[in-house]
Amino acid sequence: MLETVVNAINDIVWSNALIVLALASGLFYSYKTKFVQVRMFREMLRLLFGEKSSDRGVSSFQAFAIAISGRVGTGNIAGVATAIALGGPGAIFWMWMIAFIGSASAFIEATLGQIYKQDKGGEFRGGPAYYIEKGLKVKWFAVLFAIATILSTALFLPGVQANSIAAGIKTAFDINVYYTGTAIIVFLALIVFGGVKRIGKFSEIVVPFMAIAYVLVAIIIIGMNFKEIPAVIKLIVTSAFGANQAFGGIVGLAIMWGVKRGIYSNEAGQGTAPHAAAAAAVSHPAKQGLVQAFSVYIDTLFVCTATAFMILFTFQYNVIDPDGGFLVEHIPGVGYGPEYTQLAIESQFPGFGKIFVAIALSFFAFTTIMAYYYIAETNVSYLDHKNKNKWMIWVLRILILSATFYGAIKSTALAWTLGDIGVGIMAWLNFIAIFLLRKPALKALKDYERQRKEGKEPVFDPKALGIEDAEIWDGIAENIRKKKLESGEG
Repeated sequence: MLETVVNAINDIVWSNALIVLALASGLFYSYKTKFVQVRMFREMLRLLFGEKSSDRGVSSFQAFAIAISGRVGTGNIAGVATAIALGGPGAIFWMWMIAFIGSASAFIEATLGQIYKQDKGGEFRGGPAYYIEKGLKVKWFAVLFAIATILSTALFLPGVQANSIAAGIKTAFDINVYYTGTAIIVFLALIVFGGVKRIGKFSEIVVPFMAIAYVLVAIIIIGMNFKEIPAVIKLIVTSAFGANQAFGGIVGLAIMWGVKRGIYSNEAGQGTAPHAAAAAAVSHPAKQGLVQAFSVYIDTLFVCTATAFMILFTFQYNVIDPDGGFLVEHIPGVGYGPEYTQLAIESQFPGFGKIFVAIALSFFAFTTIMAYYYIAETNVSYLDHKNKNKWMIWVLRILILSATFYGAIKSTALAWTLGDIGVGIMAWLNFIAIFLLRKPALKALKDYERQRKEGKEPVFDPKALGIEDAEIWDGIAENIRKKKLESGEG
């Protein structure tokens, strides 16, 4: 009964309308920013390590790492397998498309997160709830988003990650999921009671390490099968447009699952990344917008592609026929999920693949849960704007620890469906919000480019651009001027 109800809700949330909205939004912002994701790629790289942390905010790289820890997770391993199983190889093309155009959406939402951030308890806080209230001046909409985000990131989404960790560990080491669930919440508790600074430090160390290790293994496997690259790319592209005989009848599913799993994986436009973006201490909002746009590339064009190539090179996948049975069944009896990736690496490195993926997946998924907690805490902080109800944070911590443990031991199908609902609800609300608020973000981009052309290191002045309710930038600009005078630059 529960699964029937949950599936019905998921079908409503993830109707074709949301797929169209995601694609249309990405194309619109790409056009309005003159394809900022291409024009300013070198600037993204320059900025990634350009800003330092402060007493109130983390560095650009730490904010990038927090966002990446949310983006690089189960979606990159189990999510890619799901996309292939339900949408065929062509789904990977549509994951690429939503990443490319979605990076423009990511720029808009992250820049808005910076423009309308606030100082809460000595730390920068921000996100859709903040920019909806301050930018749109619609309090009920902001509260709705905050509540939806808390429910999504504290209750719906952690279960997917915990379930995937437990499943991977079970496959590799035959460890009972209850033991794995207990271990996850013990380590998570050590992080969540340390605050955003500890999250930033932990992510800064772990995220690059786990991503590099995973991609390195993928590169080795791709190198071992480099002669097959043209054939795999052809398979992906022809399947995406119905030109492949085997998958010609599921083009609609390829688009749906490519976009669906692409957004789940890179979160462009979903509304999660602005929370991390707002925590960064930068001199101009567009800086962090560009850094977050780059993180979408890292997630989908690098990590997801690496996973897809490994699976397709080694033929360790099945494609389900929507009318029953399979269109392709290379690995009979294997359910879709992290097992595809485990078997792909295992086929090239016997005795190593299952264990390596289990460990990599544990790092990926754990840091994602960690990022979910930060996002949920930011929205609790928004609702408790006077910071008087400390008990709310304690309830949140207990809630996410409980949901994480339950997720580790519950049904995989239910976990993914609940996670999809969480992503979908947030995406609906955020896509509407950033469309209504696009002008301040576009003004910030134009201002940033103007200052760079003048040879300046851009400093944001919202009043000069006619942007209201961004008063925190008055103090930031003043501090920057003081530091320049002290260093003799002014």
